[in-house]
Amino acid sequence: MDKNEKITDKKIVVFTGPSLHPNKASEILIADYRPPVGRGDILTALKDKPDVIAIIDGVFHQKPAVSHKEILKALKEGVTVVGGASMGALRASELDDFGMIGVGRVYSYYKGGLIEADDDVAVVFNPKTLEQLSEALVTMGYNFKAALNEKLISEEDFKTLIQTAKSIYYPKRTYRKVLSDSGIDESKKQVLERFLDERSVDVKREDAVEVLEYIKKSL
Repeated sequence: MDKNEKITDKKIVVFTGPSLHPNKASEILIADYRPPVGRGDILTALKDKPDVIAIIDGVFHQKPAVSHKEILKALKEGVTVVGGASMGALRASELDDFGMIGVGRVYSYYKGGLIEADDDVAVVFNPKTLEQLSEALVTMGYNFKAALNEKLISEEDFKTLIQTAKSIYYPKRTYRKVLSDSGIDESKKQVLERFLDERSVDVKREDAVEVLEYIKKSL
């Protein structure tokens, strides 16, 4: 069976970018891939009569963010709306009671109140290549916690790293800057750098893949 055989009769629009590049996404799911969603983009997509809209990435500060009202309009028109990874996770946590489907770890973090702000998932990216140029706080937190669990850093180090990351404006938030500004012991810094290079997890990318897999298998 072809991997997309179940849904070849459905029109699917996916808004993605830095979390999962459309070229990689298309290897998982055949869809109409569009850049990170902003205000009005859902209304534009509705003109094409989609069956499914997936929101992964969205803009936060470059232009107004996608509104709740336009997602609710899509749901009212019978469109299945799935969100995860980034802006999609945030909006799904706010609108799942109205029918939007949330998928993935970041969605569960928002739903459980472990994270609350758009700043937790915000990154800056190259609008032409969609290359991510900063790191999401939610991903940093996950990887610092993993390092703590493996006793590579102390609880105090972990708190310092998180506080440092939160204090850095999101376009400038990188592992290099956080480690540099944190002031943690140099030997621990080197161990942590090696851990991040070799074993860090891209939380938003994993969730983006999960969104596409969910659509492929469940819709």
